[in-house]
Amino acid sequence: MDRPAAAQAQLRITRRYGVPAEKVWQAWTDPQALSAWFGPGEPHSVLVAELDVRPGGNYRIRFRTQDGGEHEVGGTYEFVEVNARLVFSWAWHSTPERVSRVSVTLRPVPGGTELELLHDRFHDAAAGDNHRRGWTATIAKLDAWINSGSGRADSGRRD
Repeated sequence: MDRPAAAQAQLRITRRYGVPAEKVWQAWTDPQALSAWFGPGEPHSVLVAELDVRPGGNYRIRFRTQDGGEHEVGGTYEFVEVNARLVFSWAWHSTPERVSRVSVTLRPVPGGTELELLHDRFHDAAAGDNHRRGWTATIAKLDAWINSGSGRADSGRRD
């Protein structure tokens, strides 16, 4: 697929949670919290979570999927606004040349926080489709993590 066309492809997932932005922020920026929900496998399937959450800081996450496979992703934080926005590059260890971008935006809403995840700049359409499946399962785990410890999560909408 033509790279410019692939770069325009994106996936967006939006959720509303009945918790303060600080709790959702913690889920994305605290290694212990992230380890409880990240990845499409079972809960607590993260094997490594190294997060240097600052502009220019790097992250590395390795997790196990339900089939027993291990996958590692990493990148660099490009923008960090505490309790409001994270933007970071995203590249699988197995294909480091295929760099995409993830933006996580938190907005206050009545009774809680809205999360918008935007993943864009995919290498090709297949990468976008694969990430949609992975993020759908992963965000479902985030929903459950927030429900279990900190209040109510609403499935919200998917755009």
